[in-house]
Amino acid sequence: MALPDHPAADGRGQGGADDIGLRILSVLTGLVVAGLLVFAPYASLNRWGEADPLAAMLLLWSMVAGFASGLGWAARLPFVARLPLSSPACLGALVLAVFQIAGH
Repeated sequence: MALPDHPAADGRGQGGADDIGLRILSVLTGLVVAGLLVFAPYASLNRWGEADPLAAMLLLWSMVAGFASGLGWAARLPFVARLPLSSPACLGALVLAVFQIAGH
């Protein structure tokens, strides 16, 4: 599939939700969080070695939102469902997870 000659020829590149840089960043965030959960699952444990369900849920939310917004799955959903699966939601969930984990 060839890229358009003009950056806005297909409706992208205008700073909207379909910005390719933001989509790539969302997919990369999803991949990094997925790798973290697979290869270092102790990252979502508290200081006593017990599972922290809130940190795990926030990391999973960030991963799913990253994949959904980065791969364009969220664009086909209604606005109410698209909001928690957006790129800002991915970043917000990741920041909240980092705060939760740092508080251990």
